[in-house]
Amino acid sequence: MDGLVVRNLRAAVTCDGADTVYENCDLLAEGGVITAIGKNLGAPEGCGEISGAGMLCYPGLVNTHHHLYQYFSRNLPGVQNMELFDWLRALYEVWKNLDRAVVRDSSLCALGELAKNGCTTCFDHHYVFPSAAGELVIDEQFRAAGEIGVRMCAARGSMDLSKKDGGLPPDSVVQTIDEILRDSERLIDLYHDPASGSMRQIALAPCSPFSVSGELMRQSALLAREKGVRLHTHLAETADEVNYTLSRFGMRPLDYMESLGWLGPDVWYAHGIHFNDAEIARLAAAGTGVAHCPVSNMKLSSGVARVPDMLASGVPVGLAVDGSASNDGSNLLEEIRVGYLLHRLTWGRRAPSGYDMLKIATSGSAKLLGRSDIGSLEVGKRADFFLIDSRRLELVGACLDPKSALATVGVRNGVDWTFADGKAIVKNGRLANVDEEALAKRANATVGRYLGQA
Repeated sequence: MDGLVVRNLRAAVTCDGADTVYENCDLLAEGGVITAIGKNLGAPEGCGEISGAGMLCYPGLVNTHHHLYQYFSRNLPGVQNMELFDWLRALYEVWKNLDRAVVRDSSLCALGELAKNGCTTCFDHHYVFPSAAGELVIDEQFRAAGEIGVRMCAARGSMDLSKKDGGLPPDSVVQTIDEILRDSERLIDLYHDPASGSMRQIALAPCSPFSVSGELMRQSALLAREKGVRLHTHLAETADEVNYTLSRFGMRPLDYMESLGWLGPDVWYAHGIHFNDAEIARLAAAGTGVAHCPVSNMKLSSGVARVPDMLASGVPVGLAVDGSASNDGSNLLEEIRVGYLLHRLTWGRRAPSGYDMLKIATSGSAKLLGRSDIGSLEVGKRADFFLIDSRRLELVGACLDPKSALATVGVRNGVDWTFADGKAIVKNGRLANVDEEALAKRANATVGRYLGQA
């Protein structure tokens, strides 16, 4: 029997439309779907069972913007005090040495850290395709996600403007429009599964207005809509970017993207820090979303996204860790707490509450990815959830409000269990499907070889 019952949970924070919290309850999942939440549930014969005594249960977190390959270029001394454009120019000299082994091992490590901190769905934006890496980079990411057990939405990212064209990246990591569109179509046909419960999806994601031509943006939008996949790019991340589009195109970033067909409910942008009032209203009217990356935005001195204004206007907002090189981690639980504190400092009473931040990371993030089957604990939704033992020392006296605890108190030592599609991918704080020590040993060797080329 493909089923699981978790018995005697202290609380289940559902993040549903009614903000329901069940206390002293069981959760039953069958065939990867939640079939009941309540007290003293009956379970089918042969159903697996674990104790939820003392446990707080939450929906699996959904990460809406990442660059998994950057896990192997963290904490590099030479880039610590740079802002975005200079930071990118410096790191492209490292990233141009990517190959499939680096992508495979960095994806395993970054996805593993996400899972150990309650994340069950990851969107990754991969846009660097050096010739040495070949065209099977995204394929490696899907294999890594399958090993860890998480849901994966992979972007076929792209860049076609190098330094000689007025862009930032070196020639060796850009491709032609024909190459990009051909591989985009291959990946969609091979991997994109739009069905409920899907573990593999594709989005098309040209990198940014300063590394991608207008023609590539237009053609990507046409192909995405023909194939029924979503669109994503970086936008309005820095004041430098605003100045770039004004000087090069005579338009602010959002105006430029709208002129290329990039506004609508199938589009979400990473960062969105420098949108003005009128632009926030247009995003809301179009149903275009924003992936909020608080830690990365602070590290690169990019600014503070106007999340309270976006939420008040009805802009879909999700949470994200961004690339590990601008975050130095891969932990969405940390983003919940840091985001909560950042906005309290910036906006005071207008800031999202601790529970608001949790909902941004769950149901809000699911909406950005176009998923109605994940993001909350409800009958009929997929069985993606994580458990934290409220009896651990660092949570003593801190769980009176389990809806807010992840933001106000925080969890620094990972979760106890993570389940994706009803299957345990983290057990007692350790990855269930991967030998962590063996992976770390191999990955450290890969890092040494990779960075040694830079």
